[in-house]
Formats: sequence, C-alpha cells, structure tokens
Amino acid sequence: MGKIYYMMGKSSSGKDTLLKELKEALPRLKSITPYTTRPRRDGERDGVEYFFVSEDTLSTYERQGRLIEQRAYNTVHGIWRYATVDDGQVDLKHADYLVIGTLESYGRIREYYGLDNVVPLYIEVEDGERLKRAIRREEVRQAPDYKELCRRFLADSEDYSEENLLRYGITRRIQNHDGTRCLEEMIGEIQHGKL
Repeated sequence: MGKIYYMMGKSSSGKDTLLKELKEALPRLKSITPYTTRPRRDGERDGVEYFFVSEDTLSTYERQGRLIEQRAYNTVHGIWRYATVDDGQVDLKHADYLVIGTLESYGRIREYYGLDNVVPLYIEVEDGERLKRAIRREEVRQAPDYKELCRRFLADSEDYSEENLLRYGITRRIQNHDGTRCLEEMIGEIQHGKL
C-alpha cells in the first residue's frame, strides 16, 4: 500500500527547494497537483505547480463532491483559493506521493485517505531566519509584494501555532538549518516508512 508524504511548514522554510531535491533523490514519488484560483506567478506552468482554474470550475468540483479540501485566503489582491480535487491522480495501491500543503489541508487529506496512509513531514526554521529568506526572495522578483509577504508571515504564526500542531498530531519536526542534513533526514523518514 502506498503512502502520501505530506510536507508542510511556514512560508520560507524551504519547502519548494526540498520538494525538488526529494523528487530528484526519490524519483518513484509521484506528485498530486493542487488547484488554485490565484494568478500564475513567473515561471509557473499550468498542471505542474498548480492547475490554475476559475472560481466557477472549483464550484463545479464542489457540487460534484470531488473537492477533498479547499482553503481561501483574503489577500491584498482579493480571495485566492487552493484545493485538492479527487481527479484520479492518486492510486495508493500502486504508488507513493509527495506533496506540499498547509496544516489544515494535511488534516483533510488525512481524513480522506486515512491516518495510516498520510505521513506528515513538518519543516521548521527559526522565525528570524525565515523572514530574512522571505525578504531576499521577494527582492529578486520583478514586482516585489512586501504586503503579501508580511500577511503570509503573520498568518503562519496562527496557522502553525503549537496548539494547532498538537491538534493534528504533529510532534516530529525536521529542522532546516542545513539543507543537506534536512534532505537526508527526510529521505530517511520516507525510506523508513517503506521498510
């Protein structure tokens, strides 16, 4: 039986980089591409990072009972929705999966696919270091959006509070001070789950 390895953590904790490196190190892990109503960012491709869809499309999936989980964020650009849709991407009888998401989406995915089939990989970085990373990343964008950076940073404190982590059963933390060591720890966690 396959598993869904669910990577999560506050913004700028290195999740995107770790996801790429884990996929290179463990190419057998498949992806689950989420859906979003937010605009595509520079370098993103439809169907790769996300399926970029309209509000109407997400509403249709919801009416069809195919929405596994959905989150809405009130950003400075309006409401952006993110969702996981039961669209045939997941076959736990034949594959393992690696995805990135939020703590709340982890909980819903776990409810949908079962506690034993979803393994949390919680990445943690000290807040001051995360803020520095976020600012450096924003500085190189064509149109830096510091308001959105601040909104995400502050929202993370609430979303990933100790109370919420415990409510979802997250006790293990993988520190990302050293990317190589963090990657090795995650690979070990995944390989241990498949012994």
